[in-house]
Amino acid sequence: MRLTSVTVGTSQPVALAAFYARLLGGTVTAADEGWAQVRTPGGLTVNLELEREFRRPVWPSEPGAPVATQHLDIEVDDLDAAVEHALACGAVLAQVQPQDDVRVLFDPDGHPFCLFLG
Repeated sequence: MRLTSVTVGTSQPVALAAFYARLLGGTVTAADEGWAQVRTPGGLTVNLELEREFRRPVWPSEPGAPVATQHLDIEVDDLDAAVEHALACGAVLAQVQPQDDVRVLFDPDGHPFCLFLG
């Protein structure tokens, strides 16, 4: 068995594919209203699938709010430069930062992702 991709539910597959392609230096290889795909230089494919009832997750979790059931962990060589790049791509820095060598950010649809020093 080989893990080749991860699929993320979203309200905006095409826009999120463009975001992740910019963020990760990947290529959008498919995009329509219901589904989009980004192939990353590292070989992992990020699929974005339309969820008609999508509600932005809340992180850290709060009672009664939609929970972020998964997130992407992205290894970087320079944390400050990677955060700056992510912000320029359209990410938002989370107010809560639980670790010194990790930065939690949100993509344009509210999914958390982490940048960490490798």
